[in-house]
Amino acid sequence: MPEARGPVHVDGEVVATKRVGGYRHLTLAAPGVPERFRAGNFVAVSVAGHVARRPLWVHRVRASSAFGPTLDVVVEARGEGTTWLAAQPVGARVPITGPLGRAFALPKEAVSCVLVGEGYAAAPLFPLAERLRERGFSVSLVVSAPDEAHLLSALEARRSARSVTVLTADGSVGQRGTVADHVDDLVRRSEADVVYAAGPTSVLRATASAAERAGAWSQVAVEVPTPCGTGLCHGCPLPVLGEDGVDRVVRACTEGPVVRGDRVRWDAL
Repeated sequence: MPEARGPVHVDGEVVATKRVGGYRHLTLAAPGVPERFRAGNFVAVSVAGHVARRPLWVHRVRASSAFGPTLDVVVEARGEGTTWLAAQPVGARVPITGPLGRAFALPKEAVSCVLVGEGYAAAPLFPLAERLRERGFSVSLVVSAPDEAHLLSALEARRSARSVTVLTADGSVGQRGTVADHVDDLVRRSEADVVYAAGPTSVLRATASAAERAGAWSQVAVEVPTPCGTGLCHGCPLPVLGEDGVDRVVRACTEGPVVRGDRVRWDAL
């Protein structure tokens, strides 16, 4: 059977919802989306009364359940759209488009990989870790947050990675400090060949810089507002350095969200 490709737009359904720390975890039935998903893709959800869609990282995909294939997303209620979405009950219908964007690229040979994520935006690293482990890669996972309530699935991480490092800025759990404080040491000790990162710009920049200093290759999942999610509106500019050395602005939702860490023009982002 040929592999399903390309995004689809479907009328999804909330089949489970639970609050975990500072986040709301939603399980969505969205026929056709889980089957096409690759780690690093995102989905765009239409919000009642709003033109702009809300992009959401995919935290987990289940190939089979009582509802068929499902996907899990993590929502932090920060504005009108995410607050509305977090409040949707089981049975609510939610228009979903996806999977969208460029996914993480996997190395061709089994190498040592470090995955660094912060807050809810660490979500795409969990399916990535599972995929890497399935292929025999050595996976070290770093999960970071300002405090314990905003750590994402620290216990689950131990099932997906050879080693797990937990960082909180306030020291409430794990090691005290930020990614910038620890990432050089973590990359060096793991002897990483490839470094992946997902989180705020400060985390991505620190991780990409640490990878470059260690001679490792890096990929980062950049999070910028994506009003349509499909590339049509050009509303998600991402400044990068092209392969030819020329500065460019690309669309984060199509040429990204995953890009090489050494190609992002961080000062212009």
